[in-house]
Formats: sequence, C-alpha cells, structure tokens
Amino acid sequence: MTLEAIDHVQLAIPVGGEDIARGFYGNLLGLAEAPKPAEMAKRGGCWFEHGAMKVHLGVEDPFRPARKAHVAFLVSNVAELAARARAAGLEVKEDTDLPGHERVFIYDPFGNRLEFLRPMGEV
Repeated sequence: MTLEAIDHVQLAIPVGGEDIARGFYGNLLGLAEAPKPAEMAKRGGCWFEHGAMKVHLGVEDPFRPARKAHVAFLVSNVAELAARARAAGLEVKEDTDLPGHERVFIYDPFGNRLEFLRPMGEV
C-alpha cells in the first residue's frame, strides 16, 4: 500500500458562514462551488473545486480557526493575490523564510491560515 494523492482538504467554518465562504473561496480565489451529496448538504458547509484541487468547508460548532495548521496552494501570482486580499480587508502576512519561493499567508474571513506560494523563477 502506498499513498497516491490527497483527494481533498477540509477546513472548518462557523455555522452560517457559507455565503462569506463563497465570497472568499469562490470570488477571491476563483474556485467553483461543487454540489455536496444531499445527505451531507444537510450538515451545512460547502465544497469548492478547480481541476483536481478540492477544498471542503465543514461547519464546526463551536468554531475555532486554524491559526497555525494550514493548506498551501501553488499560485501563478503571489503579489496580485495578496493585493486583492488586502483590498478585501483580509489579514495578509508576507513571508520570506522559504528560500527560492515567493509566499504569503492570507487568513480567510474566519481566521483560518492559508499559504500561497510560487517557486521563484517560474513564470
């Protein structure tokens, strides 16, 4: 047995946070919302996809954001995404600790930490 790939990641959101999540994950990040199976949809939350990348947002009560644990996304333009996030009023932390990479941490509207990076020299 060997691990083959990550199928999806799941992040927690508070009860009733779906519309706010759609604004961030759908509009800002450009992920398409995917339908949840009917039985799972009853629990709340929402799912997003782009190709093989799948992000599931599940309702957690009581909610506590992941301020350290995070998902890292490869992106084509770190600076552009950081500027868009700042313009939307989101918390953005620049980071230069990973040699050979441009990267930034953006906290979603619920306070979950997300990493966005691009190896330097890639166009």
